This record gives sequence, C-alpha cells and structure tokens, in this order.
Amino acid sequence: MKCPHCVYSNPEGVKFCLNCGQNFSNRKNPNENPNSLFYEFAHYVDFVPSNERSVDPKFQNIFSRVFRKHSELEADRLFIVGTAITTPKIEEVKGTWPKPWLFARVFLIGLIAFLGMHLGVSVFQNINFLPGLIIIGAFAVPVTTLIFFWEMNAPQNIAFYRIIYMVLMGGILSMLVALVFFDLLKHNLNPITIGIVEELAKVITVIWFVRNRKYRYMLNGLLVGAAVGAGFAAFETAGYALRSLLTGSFLNLYSTILWRGILAPGGHVAWAALTGAAFCKIQGNDKFDLSLLKKPTFFLVFMLVVSMHALWDAPINTRFPFIQIILMIVSWFMVFLMIRMGLKEVANQKWRIAYEPTQPTQP
Repeated sequence: MKCPHCVYSNPEGVKFCLNCGQNFSNRKNPNENPNSLFYEFAHYVDFVPSNERSVDPKFQNIFSRVFRKHSELEADRLFIVGTAITTPKIEEVKGTWPKPWLFARVFLIGLIAFLGMHLGVSVFQNINFLPGLIIIGAFAVPVTTLIFFWEMNAPQNIAFYRIIYMVLMGGILSMLVALVFFDLLKHNLNPITIGIVEELAKVITVIWFVRNRKYRYMLNGLLVGAAVGAGFAAFETAGYALRSLLTGSFLNLYSTILWRGILAPGGHVAWAALTGAAFCKIQGNDKFDLSLLKKPTFFLVFMLVVSMHALWDAPINTRFPFIQIILMIVSWFMVFLMIRMGLKEVANQKWRIAYEPTQPTQP
C-alpha cells in the first residue's frame, strides 16, 4: 500500500503510514494529528478488538495477545518508542490496560538459547559453553519480567536503550552500594538487615535515575525499578550459579539456575518496581528532596518490601519452601494494584490537560 502523502510503500493492512503517520481511513477525532511521527505507535492498541479493552485488571484481557500470531513489524514498532520523536504526548496515550505479548517471545528465545548451551555442556562436554549457560540462565527470567513492565509502561517515554543502560549500570551500582552497607554491618547480618540493605541499595539507585523528573509517572517508576531489580537479580544469580559450579556439581548449578529463575519475578524485580512506583508517586513534578522519603506512601511500601525480603530469606523457608511462592503472589498483587493506579494517574493527567480551564493572562 503506497502512501499518497509521502509515497512510502507500506505493508498491506496497516491503518497508518509507517513513515509519515498519514491516516489511511477517515479520522473520527479532530484533535488527532495524522502527521505526528508517533501517531502509528500511540495507537497500537487499535489492533486489539474493542471487547478486550477493559480497564479492569482481568487476566484473560491482559494476557489475551500472548498466544496470538504477531509479525516482526509489530515488535519493531514496540522497540522504537521512547525517543525524542517517538514519545507520544500525554494526550495521545491510551488509558486502557496494555496487552503485553513480547515478553513471552523473549522468554521463549532465552529458553531455546539456554537449552542450546545445556546441550553444548552435557552432550558435547564442551566447557566453553559454561559462561553462556550461566549468563543466559541468570538473565533470561529477569529480562523477561522486565519486558513485561516495559510493555505495561503506557506513557512509552523510555527508550529501550535506556532500559539496557539501567539494567547494567543500575544492577552493578545497586550491588556495590549493598556491599558498602554489608561491610559496615558485617557483624550484624540477619534476614532483616539483609532485606534493609539490599532494598535500600536498589531504591537509592532507582531514585538516582528518576530524580530529574523526566520519569515522573508511577508506571515509569515501576519500569525503572524493574530494570534495576532485573540487573541486581541477574548478577546475583550468576554469582550463585558460579559458586554452585565451583562445588564440582553440575546438578547444583542447574538447580540454582532453575529455582532462582522460577522465583525471580517475585523477588528483586517486583520489589524494586514497587518502591520505584511509590517514589514516583510522591515526587510527581516536584524536585527531589530527602523529606519525600518520609511520606507514608513511600515509607509504608518500602517497609512492606523489606518485610517480604526478610521473610524470603528467613530460615523458615527450609521447612516451608512455599512461603516464597506466597510472597511472590503477594508481590504481584501489589504490582497490579500499582499498574492500575498508574493508569488512573495517566487518565487524570489527560483529563486535566483536556478540561481544566487555562489561566487568563494578566493585562
């Protein structure tokens, strides 16, 4: 289909020109700008049937696109958002629940790559595959969870290369900060102090990334926190996997990667996401100030996360291993509450822009 506006050759079936954003059908909303460079991307939800656009967090709606067939073009459209010319105005952002699907494909790719590394080690007895086995095994599930948060970031104002930066730099920075605290508390280490240290290290790193008010929405805080948590979780898992390998047992190596992978979505990734969202909620458009950390909205979420972390590491888990599963469920219940609050925040911001009267100019 050739665009009559810019003569760009588009795939058949698209509603808008992928080059200039020209609308191929009659526009129904006069406020929409068909020449906006973001126009096509801001309306990706239009490819979802209207009966799935539920504001309520129903799982059959949220994950309704996971098992559908998607083209590479759809993935490309997701990955180019967040730049200076592809970030939508808040008025263009859809207030309905996003329908993530790419995270499932990322997990499948990671699983296939891990199985390939496993064959190289176990079948061909080639130890050159071991570093790849550990790295892929450590990063596969945290990155998959991170992609889910990225797809749920309705404002679409964070470019993917920034996410990669936050995973790598945020992960190592938060670990180094935690090591400093551990060195100071080396004689008083227990599940509670470990929870405080690691969650404090991650939240300090998250605040560093969002302090300039560029990422002021709760959904931004969820995503940035998930990026820092994913980096922390992946690097930590890689370290534990290497320790298991040094015991001389491949069984311990695979067991470590397996269980830490299963539990990864409900650990560091979710916890850092929750504190990140809570901080963005209290900061809003204000400048960063340490007094913000005293506000109940943030402090209560932080203490709840620390409590879950302490319970996660408590010795009781040797007798009741399903405690971690329960904590993972609780963490994600809170995550979906935060997502719902974040979408309402976006909707309220759109309403204020659209309906609040402008201040008259002074003569």
